[in-house]
Formats: sequence, C-alpha cells, structure tokens
Amino acid sequence: MDSSVSKRLFQEAQEVIAGGVNSPVRAFKAVHSFPRFIKSAQGARITDADDQEYIDYVLSWGPMILGHSHPQVVQAIQQAAEKGTSYGAPTQGETMMGQLIKEAFPSMELLRMVSSGTEATMSAIRLARGYTGRDYVVKFAGGYHGHVDSLLVEPGSGAAALGIPGAPGIPSSLAGMTLSLPFNDPESFQKAINQYGDAIACVIVEPVPGNMGVVLPQPSFLEKIRALTKEHGIVLIFDEVITGFRLTYGGYQTLSGIMPDLTCLGKIIGGGLPVGVFGGRKEIMNHLAPNGPVYQAGTLSGNPLAMAAGCATLEILRNLSEEYKKLSAITEDLCRFIQKSFTAGGIPVTINQIGSMFTIFFSPTQVTDLSSAQKSDKSLFIRFFTEMLEQGIYMAPSPLEASFLSFAHTQGDIDKTKESIVNTLKKM
Repeated sequence: MDSSVSKRLFQEAQEVIAGGVNSPVRAFKAVHSFPRFIKSAQGARITDADDQEYIDYVLSWGPMILGHSHPQVVQAIQQAAEKGTSYGAPTQGETMMGQLIKEAFPSMELLRMVSSGTEATMSAIRLARGYTGRDYVVKFAGGYHGHVDSLLVEPGSGAAALGIPGAPGIPSSLAGMTLSLPFNDPESFQKAINQYGDAIACVIVEPVPGNMGVVLPQPSFLEKIRALTKEHGIVLIFDEVITGFRLTYGGYQTLSGIMPDLTCLGKIIGGGLPVGVFGGRKEIMNHLAPNGPVYQAGTLSGNPLAMAAGCATLEILRNLSEEYKKLSAITEDLCRFIQKSFTAGGIPVTINQIGSMFTIFFSPTQVTDLSSAQKSDKSLFIRFFTEMLEQGIYMAPSPLEASFLSFAHTQGDIDKTKESIVNTLKKM
C-alpha cells in the first residue's frame, strides 16, 4: 500500500510533537514502521490519510465497542455541543451517567467523574492511602494502570513493548513504596503481607490484564487476593478501565461475583470521548473532598459532551445482553481459526481470549504473567503485523496489547480477516 501521505504527516508531526505522537505506542516503533494517520472512521473500518481502508481491531484501544461514529452517540454529542462544551459546574448529565454506572456496578455505591483512566487510578490510590493512613501500594508486573508515578513500576503496555524501564523520572523514594508482584501468584502477595502488612494501603489489579496482552486470571487467584485484603484491612482496587462494559454490561466483577472496594473505569464509558470514573464503598468515598480530607479536583471532570456520549453508549449497551454473548462467540470462532491456521502452518502460537478481546502470542507455552508474555517471538509478530496491515487489517502495533471486536464487525469483516490470515501465513 502507498502510505506516502502518512509518512509526510509523521515527519511534520515530529517537528512539533515530541516523538511525533501524543501516546508512545502510536509511533509504530515496536513494529519498526511509521504510524498511519487516520482521517475518518465508520463502523468497524478506519481510513487513513492515503485513503487506505482497514478493518479495525484496535478500536481506539478498546472504547469503540459500538463501532466508530455510531449515529446515536454522534447525535448525542452534537446536541450537547449546541448547548455548550464546558461549564465548570454540575449538570444533570453527570447524575444520569452515575446512575447508569452504579446500576451496572453495584460495588460502586458512590463515584466521582474524572477525565481519563489514569486520573481514575491516581485518585483511587490517593483515596486508599488517605482512608487507611498507609503508604505502600501493591500492583502486579505487567499491569498498566496509566502513567501514574506510583504505578510505573514494571508496567505493561507500550513501555514493556519498547523495553522502557518503569522508573526514570520517578523518585526512588516513591517507586520504593510500590510493591510489584507476579500476576497469578497469590503466594507472593501473602509474603508481601508478611513483610509489610500494616503498611499496605491498597492492591490495584486489572482482573483481566490487557496491557501485557490479554492474560486470564487463574482459578482462585482473585478470590485469594480479595480474602487477604479483607483480612488485613487493605483496599482492593479493580482497574476495569478496559474490561468495564467490554465483557458484559458491567465488568469482570459482574461475571465473577468478586466485589472490590474501589473500581476504576474509562474507555467504553466515554463513547470515544475522554473520561474516567472511580468509585466504591460509601465509607471510603466519603473521605473525598468536599465531604472529607482527601483532595481531588478537575476542571473538565464530568464534561457535558463526554457525559452525553457516555450515557448514549451505556443506554444502547444495557439492551445488548444476548448480543454480548454472540460477540464473544464470534471472537472465539476467529481465535480458533487463527490457532488452527498457525498450527497447520508450523508456527506455534498461544491465543488468550475472553469476550471480545484477545491476544496472539507467538509462543508455544501458556501465557499467565508478564514473564511468559515476554517470551513471545517479537520478530514473528512484526512480520505478522506488517503483512496484515498491508492487507487492510489494522491491529495493535505492539506484541503486548489486546485486539478488540465491536458490535459493528460484520461476518464479511471476519471472513476478510480470515482470508488475510491465510495469505499472511503463506508469506511468513
């Protein structure tokens, strides 16, 4: 494909934007290429500046579960914009959004709107520290919870793919208060409790990590973490920024029945606009200002456009319970085809899939944590990614990310993707 316009635009961008992109993984550095500049999107398709069309499995890194430019969401944004784009004052839309989220997440008795998933996790951790009077934070290696200082210790996402260590720019004294443990290893958490016990404020975990690729929790892992946090007065935070409304109308906690103390959401709930939410038990949330001493604020929190897009999105999703099951089945079918095709072609892969999200690891072994995820053959991934892109299939430009399907993906899109898999294997 001719991508000369994207190349030129990337060169121009590098003159004014650090690295030419506003989020590192977009630079395509991990796949030894350059980013395609997108000019429009509709349904499951995106179109770049060179007028090349792609079937999109990135979906803005997860938010576009309804597909791009869904007419009801676009209309809601337009109607809200006509009334004003920001007030810095309360609106009914914030309450309506909160009611929808609380209905889907019963553990979120009270919540607070912010403008990104990073803000949500940052605020939840500050709140947990303020509530408990403790300082230490436990996370799991490969879990990416935004670019918060406390959490950029063994992060997943683009930092892991680019081989960037998690600590530059972060004071060692602060990084030292974050305990990074292996995912799916509850014994390591028990050891951390034995050593730090009363000093641990919270545990933050993606119940299904999506930023070291999709990694599924092993049976009883999260249950053990929940039991230990309760026993020792540690706040359990579920980061469901990715999994919220992605697997079902609700989150992984809805499916598993494991209720955290605090939950962080983002991505899907904004309908494609910047948004984040954190919330949980009233007893904890009431420590936030203005009711309590833990300060958090944001000029654009609860932005009326984001609330309109979010409400429109959630109103649609709440009526798609059966469609969620169908979307999961379509994703499972695609993953089975990929697995079968690669096996027949003599290239070992492991595919982790749940609901409408999946990752292809170029490894013959099971992937259960960051260490096993990083054993995936990056050179094979780059060849696979490059060839699929050439055939009009847009996947995450990193071996340690999730791919997503939307309700807008048609059977024709799936068939075209399968055909591209076959053609790619012939060239690999």
